[in-house]
Amino acid sequence: MRYMAIMIRAREVGLLLAAFGGLLSLTTGAETCFAQAGRPTKNTIQLTDVTRESGIDFVHSSGASGIGYIVEAMTGGVALFDYDNDGWIDIFFCNGSPLKGSKESADKLHHRLYRNLGNWKFQDVTEESGLKYSGYGLGAVVADYDNDGDQDLFLTHFGKNVLFRNNGDKTFTNVTADAGVEGRFEVGAGACFLDGDNDGHLDLFVASYVEFTYENHVPVLSKGQYLMAGPQYYEKNPDHYFRNRGDGTFENQSQQSGVGSVLGPGMGVVAADFDEDGDVDVFVAQDGSPNLLYVNDGTGRFEESGLLSGVASNYEGKINGSMGVDCADFDGDGKLDLFLTNYQSEMPVLYRNLGGGIFEDATRKAQIPTSLYPHVNWGTGFVDFDNDSFVDIFIANGHFDRVELMDDRTSLKLPNTLLRNNGQGKFVDVSRESGNGMDIVESSRAAGFDDLDNDGDLDVVILNSNAPPTILRNDTPAKNHWLQLTLRGKECNRGAVGARVTVKAGGKSQVSEVHAGRGYQSYFGSRLHFGLGKSDEVDEVTVQWPGGKKESFGARKGDQHLLLEQGSGSR
Repeated sequence: MRYMAIMIRAREVGLLLAAFGGLLSLTTGAETCFAQAGRPTKNTIQLTDVTRESGIDFVHSSGASGIGYIVEAMTGGVALFDYDNDGWIDIFFCNGSPLKGSKESADKLHHRLYRNLGNWKFQDVTEESGLKYSGYGLGAVVADYDNDGDQDLFLTHFGKNVLFRNNGDKTFTNVTADAGVEGRFEVGAGACFLDGDNDGHLDLFVASYVEFTYENHVPVLSKGQYLMAGPQYYEKNPDHYFRNRGDGTFENQSQQSGVGSVLGPGMGVVAADFDEDGDVDVFVAQDGSPNLLYVNDGTGRFEESGLLSGVASNYEGKINGSMGVDCADFDGDGKLDLFLTNYQSEMPVLYRNLGGGIFEDATRKAQIPTSLYPHVNWGTGFVDFDNDSFVDIFIANGHFDRVELMDDRTSLKLPNTLLRNNGQGKFVDVSRESGNGMDIVESSRAAGFDDLDNDGDLDVVILNSNAPPTILRNDTPAKNHWLQLTLRGKECNRGAVGARVTVKAGGKSQVSEVHAGRGYQSYFGSRLHFGLGKSDEVDEVTVQWPGGKKESFGARKGDQHLLLEQGSGSR
């Protein structure tokens, strides 16, 4: 979310339109030609809006007072996880709270948890679960940090962090102070759990945005309304790293780990073994500063290598205002690539992993459409919506100011974007032919993806700023097969966060990892999902557990959800 100086942008917009118009017409024409040449013969992805019938009555509030505080633009994340271990994925929404000068009631604004009852019905269980918490929520991440078999919830705020321990009886307890992860009062962002030192206990990485308070607020007045100043007006903050002691408490090792010596403003976060050396690294999307890639030396000490790795900027060397990030193997070469959403008048960036921790900007090569250029993009995910074995890309769009008053190329509220992978390493925009769920116009932020109805395809949950959420059911015709995996560690962390899975089917290998934090300050995907195309059987499933041990689980039938326990395969 790179906020540019609004008054400068207002003066520049005419020049931008004139200068970019010619380039855009040439680029768009060329890329449209290529896209049509490689276009799939038929798009079958269908996403249906089922928000109203779901029973989810949450409405997000930014707590705005008309002053234009920077945090109003950010809103919060979503977390899709099975909080009660009943086999159904539940939904947690972050909410805002009244900012200074707001007339909203603090009693009415709090985070919300909805239990999945099946058959697309959800029940608000916020109060009985112990999660009725009022705070300006920004990030939500889930993991079994205490290895007791249930999923715990960590939240970042405009304020201090909060950790809720899952009691295993459908309730949570706020253990923030005892666990030692409260942190300081600041503008939070994305977070992720990871086992940085491979000791079997999940550590915690927390990104930080900027040093904003009501006292240092920078007002920007344009055409009689207050707009939001960008992060360049505020001091940057360092990120944080908490090492899990294994006894339910954490030790702040931000400085020892190397994380505390680098300044933000951080937003979306994802952790994975990007250089394939057996330990987990951390990527941080930064808003108007070079993106960060913390490379792990295997002991939980990190060296920031974004510039050397090729992910600090785009191919032109331009520093973007980056928001959300996800990773997956989009081109089937066995390496985890990155997709990054960016600010208005910036293209999203697809970073292709070349191996050895080096990336290239493959945005143009993959034909990511230039129609995204005018808009602010937020939540995102690599998702195989049609189970054809190639991951597609979903992008949530929306602005935070009445930007249409200054720039008629974009708007406060926009439809979202769906890019289908054509199987040749290129993407085609199928947004307007993929069901009524893609016609919704809101100012969207976080997005999460999981199989909410256990039917073998991935559905969508979107948090919209100052509006109800959007719940999309995947109604794509079931012409392809699939496999879902849940991993359970014994020698490593119980949730197997950081495990890498290779699935071989139909002469093709697919790779995925277990993540605990991704997208725009959100959590989803605890079940690994593999589309199998026309193959109804998997030839082999191989798991490389955190710590490096590998196991093979042999052939498996498709179209099922499997639990794989460490030690039950063959080595």
